Amino acid sequence: MRTQVAIVGSGPAGLLLGRLLEVAGVKSVILESRSRDYVLGRIRAGVLESGTVELLERAGVAGRLGEEALLHEGFDLAFSGARLRIDLAALTGKSVSVYGQTEVTKDLMDAREGESLYELPDVQIHDFEMARPRVTWSTAAGTQALECDFIAGCDGFHGVCRASVPAEKLRVAEKNYPFGWLGVLSDTPPVSEELIYVSHERGFALCSQRSRTRSRYYLQCPLSEQVDEWPDERFWAELKRRLPADAARALVTGASIEKSIAPLRSFVAEPLSFGRLFLAGDAGHIVPPTGAKGLNLAASDVHYLSSSLIRYYRTGNEDELKSYSSRALARVWKAERFSWWMTKLLHRFPEEGDFGRRMQLAELEYIAGSRAAQTALAENYVGLPY
Repeated sequence: MRTQVAIVGSGPAGLLLGRLLEVAGVKSVILESRSRDYVLGRIRAGVLESGTVELLERAGVAGRLGEEALLHEGFDLAFSGARLRIDLAALTGKSVSVYGQTEVTKDLMDAREGESLYELPDVQIHDFEMARPRVTWSTAAGTQALECDFIAGCDGFHGVCRASVPAEKLRVAEKNYPFGWLGVLSDTPPVSEELIYVSHERGFALCSQRSRTRSRYYLQCPLSEQVDEWPDERFWAELKRRLPADAARALVTGASIEKSIAPLRSFVAEPLSFGRLFLAGDAGHIVPPTGAKGLNLAASDVHYLSSSLIRYYRTGNEDELKSYSSRALARVWKAERFSWWMTKLLHRFPEEGDFGRRMQLAELEYIAGSRAAQTALAENYVGLPY
């Protein structure tokens, strides 16, 4: 088999890259080790920056998004029992769209015209620093190979692509946080029309939503705890303790339909390109979910990579491909900073004691009284320009 671009990974990054390339007439094959149903079944957040929405529009997959997404022109910061609204529209002229990552994945899968291969065991990449790279996988009849011009590693943090790069060629920066997010999905109306980020002495909380009838809530919890230690009754009681009084009264509880604990991590691998291999999305970097940047950073990488590949196939010019890593990482690090800052601002760090908590409250009070501080927060939240 042969194609122009082999895309390893069928998550949003790989699917969006494949779609943008095929719209431009560039051929690709997507290779995924998991099943299509498994990929569609992954529950992830879905706060989309305006730039991500524009990319999906360019890919021709924003029809359902335009009809069903919830447009948010602001969000609330809750602390000391009060709620401060950050007016994104007034501060930046932009908004964000709430539309689940699962729905983005489904729209991209449905629009895909090129070949996608699922449930491929033992995917491996070869010769990516040479002129003719290959991707191989095992079949009952033996090893199957796909030759290509370039490989796009969109296979996530645990994928094979970054793992195939010699360790001495990678520089890794990471931070692991001493807590996680306990998330609950429920078919209950959201407590608020917009997101509420809560800084509380008992720990962080977040009220978000997937639709007008489906809610997603999160609580900061120790990583040592297990999901089965949090029956629904305990979760709802703890969430009410952390919410402002008006939100606690308005909260509608119900049976959870999904519950999980996710660790928080900051991670960046540099560079993002190695010969004819390019990393995009979680294969190259991870952000804490606090700033809602994970999916949006994957889209950001795809913006740079797709335009570079399209230019190469139209003109033969490799300059943009050679600068892909530096251009993508410049935006990655700004998003990493914002996610780290929001995590530091809103979560409890017991080891920092009363002084650390007072610094958080002082920062939140400064934001409440400063339009400049609110603007800086809003600019980062809606997404920095590409």
